[in-house]
This record gives sequence, C-alpha cells and structure tokens, in this order.
Amino acid sequence: MTVPFTTDRPALVDRLRAAGCVYAEDEADLLLQAADSPTLLADLVARRIAGEPLEHLLGWAEFCGLRVAVDPGVFVPRGRTALLVATAAAVTGPAPAVVDLCCGSGATTLALARRLAPRWLAAADIDPAAVACARRNLSALGVPVFQGDLFAPLPETWRGRLDLVVANAPYVPTAAVELLPPEARLHEAPVALDGGPDGLAVLRRVAAGAGRWLAPGGHLVVEAAVTQVDSLCAAFADAGLAPDVRHDEEMEATAVVGRRAA
Repeated sequence: MTVPFTTDRPALVDRLRAAGCVYAEDEADLLLQAADSPTLLADLVARRIAGEPLEHLLGWAEFCGLRVAVDPGVFVPRGRTALLVATAAAVTGPAPAVVDLCCGSGATTLALARRLAPRWLAAADIDPAAVACARRNLSALGVPVFQGDLFAPLPETWRGRLDLVVANAPYVPTAAVELLPPEARLHEAPVALDGGPDGLAVLRRVAAGAGRWLAPGGHLVVEAAVTQVDSLCAAFADAGLAPDVRHDEEMEATAVVGRRAA
C-alpha cells in the first residue's frame, strides 16, 4: 500500500520515527530544508525510509562544528571521532607536520586544520570516491589528498619527519560487519568498515608504518573499540611506540595514542 506523501511536519516525523529514525524530528527539519519542491522532498523521505544515510541525502554531515561534504558511498564521519581530534590536538606540539590516513571525507583533516597551525598537512585514502570527496572538502585549504594504501602514496622525503599521524582506520571485525546498521553496511564502502578477523588488521599496519614515518617524539593517534585496547597497545609497543589510552564514556569513544621515543 502506498502511503500518501505530505509536507506536513508532524506526519513526516511520524513516518520517520516508524521507520526507526531515532532523531526523527531533527531529520524531518533537515529534509524539509533540503528540498526545494514537494517532489524532491517525497524522494528524499522515501530514500531515507528505505535506509539511505541522512548525510548522503543532504550531501553533508556536521562534524566538530563544521559542515563537511559527504558523497554517496563515502564513510559518514561519526560524532565519537571528535575524541580522536581532541586527543591529537592535545598531544602534538606547535606547527606540526600532520598526515591523516584513511581520511574518508576529510572531516578529521578539516577539524585538525582548524585546531592546529600545521606547517604542513596532508590526507590519504585508498578509496577513490573518498579521495575525490576529501579533495573537494580540502581544496580551499590547499591540503593535498593522496590516493593509495596507508603510507604508500606519501612522498618518500616525509619518512621520519611526521610529528602527528592520525587514522580513523576500519576496526570492525569482518564477522561483525553484517551486524552493522543497514545505512552503514549497505551504503558505505566496505573498505572503510572491515578491519579483518579481529578488527585490527589495518591498525596493526598503521602502527608498524608509523614507527618509520614519525619523527622522534612524534605521535600516532587512532580510534578503536574499547575491547581492542589491550591488543592494540601491544601492537603499538611492538612497533616501538609507547601506548596510552583515552576514553570518553559520554561519546562511547576510545582513542589510542602511540609516541615514538624522542
């Protein structure tokens, strides 16, 4: 049975809530603002009810007080990653050389550009769609975005000179990917979600590479699940990085810091 479409806000809220949208009232307001015609609004609401991420429909996500463009298929920045940003800003020194790996839309890079005064800043991702999106977000800042696997596309002259490396790498165990909400599982790139058998396959490689790319006294900051902390700290230690853990219960966020010896 086809439900008649309406621009009536309370009716939209009811439809979104019935579809499982937790923040139905906020979503209704955003969809109403985004649509310039009843036809477009009907399409957006139908797609949202079908499970498409709100951010992909709007074309942007809010992150750390910034509006970040997010293209279809690109990983949507999560609010909990604000802990990674805050931790990275707290541990690094003045005018750092910074690289954001697994940058996705470039949201973390944008937030760090605003909080720090980096002498140079770059981002990288293996997913072509993410790279294109990040380049659009970062073009006004003149920040280069490299396409490739972790450190591989970076200029070799940067090896051993980075003060800060951040990475919101995939850390969902492969078997748990199918348990993710459909809006993530069906609409975001698998390479941005699947972290291998225990979720740490990519993060171990990040740690191993960081030991070679960080300057003495430099820091690696990554996001992980709280249940992964012990294994990840061991991987950091194996890579020659002194580990430290930051956790925010309110955001349900965990960041792990590794420091290369001075």
